[in-house]
Order: sequence, then C-alpha cells, then structure tokens
Amino acid sequence: MTQYALIMLAAGIGIPILAALNAALGRFIGSAPAAAAILFSVALAIAVLATLLTGPQALAKAGAAPRHLFLGGVLVAFYVLSITYIAPRFGIGNAVFFVLIGQLISAAIIDQFGLFGAQASPLTLTRAGGIALMGIGVWVTQLA
Repeated sequence: MTQYALIMLAAGIGIPILAALNAALGRFIGSAPAAAAILFSVALAIAVLATLLTGPQALAKAGAAPRHLFLGGVLVAFYVLSITYIAPRFGIGNAVFFVLIGQLISAAIIDQFGLFGAQASPLTLTRAGGIALMGIGVWVTQLA
C-alpha cells in the first residue's frame, strides 16, 4: 500500500507542474489548444510505449468496452484545455485549488455510491468532516 500512496503522491505533485508547464507552453506558442495537443501527443507516445511493453493484447478488448468508459478521455481533455487556458489568467494555485475541491467532491460521491466499479466507502460524518477539513486546508493555502 505504501508504494501506491507514493505513486499517487507523485502524481499529485505532477498536476500543478503539468498545469504550469502547459500554461507556459500555451503562452509561448500563443495557443492553449495547440499546447494541449502537443501534451496529448507526448502522452500518447508514452502510453503506446507502455502498452507495447506490458501487453498490447489488452487493446483488442477496448472495442467491447461500454462506450461510457471512454468519457475519461473527454474529461482529461477538458481538464488539460481548461487548466492550460485558465491557469495563466487565474494563477496556478487558484486553478489547482478549485480542481482539488472538485476532486474531493467527486471522489466522495464516487466512493459513497461505488460508481464506475469503485469500492464503495460510505460518506460518514467523520469522513465528511475530514474532506471538509482538507478543503479548508487547501483554501487556507490560497489566502496568503
């Protein structure tokens, strides 16, 4: 479990870095959508390489997957396009603050109902308080 936590911590650290780098690229080249397209091109190359190294046969199953499972691609495109456009105007910290609040809300709902095959974890009063405390903590970081 520790290795999972460390990997997700690294992913979390990477999100604001991704936002700052892609926002800077968008400003440099003068186009947030083009910066997002470049980011996705690099990500696609890495994902294809990882797929080739770990088992390309999994791609054969994709055609049979329920169509709603592909909405993740729409959501990641929305995130990258919005953060690339908004972060330079709103600030990386402010943009990521609202992303984090959205993640806390969404994660609580997904866990409460076990949506999308996630392990159900009821939203108890203690858990809701912890999520609220996390949200307050994120908000406090933006006051300075």
